[in-house]
Amino acid sequence: MNLILFTAAETAQPLPCTDRRAIHLLQVLRRREGDTFDAGLINGPRGKGTVVAICPESLTLSFVWATEPPPLDPIILIVGLPRPQTARDILRDATSLGVAAIHFVVTDKGERNYANSTLWASGEWQRHLIAGAEQAFDTRLPEIAHGSLLIEAITTLTPDATRLALDNYDASGPLSSQSLSAGAIALAFGPERGWSNAERATLRGTGFSFGHLGPRVLRLEIAVTAAVALMKAKRGLM
Repeated sequence: MNLILFTAAETAQPLPCTDRRAIHLLQVLRRREGDTFDAGLINGPRGKGTVVAICPESLTLSFVWATEPPPLDPIILIVGLPRPQTARDILRDATSLGVAAIHFVVTDKGERNYANSTLWASGEWQRHLIAGAEQAFDTRLPEIAHGSLLIEAITTLTPDATRLALDNYDASGPLSSQSLSAGAIALAFGPERGWSNAERATLRGTGFSFGHLGPRVLRLEIAVTAAVALMKAKRGLM
């Protein structure tokens, strides 16, 4: 991890030596008493942490906060709820890329039981957001929703948002040729089995244009990464 993230409450108490961050500080970064490291408050500023004391059971840390990171990119993902491992990859990598929100939606061809997996029920999903932000040397986490319907996610979009749906079958052209408004960019991805005809009609009826990423059929997590990178490049964000 390039940045170690904490909640405000965690900064006011010792960090158990069994915590992954303590293990990283001691065994990977090899920090000792008096050494500093890059730290951040979740959704807050970055700064420096100092290892004040190392005890058998915990670390005592102090922090000095400095700059707030820039806001997240105005990119919103609507993703057909995938299998848990795919969702983990998307949560981590889309966070690293700086998207503002991800809606994992129930779809006609998707497996509805994925919404009840331990990834979501246990709160594990938050850990993957933090890992993505730490990799990106950022503190900001995207907003996450899961288990809602496609139309419910669409209603959260602002009227000026560019609305693009990925579809290898009904796309009129490559995603790279789509024009962008000055507002947010909404990217919709079907589940592994793709959109149903009813969902395509819903997307068209709510202002979405269809595009593709070329003739190859990509894994969902790769398609998400490629599409986000393409939109960031078109907006001059990378």
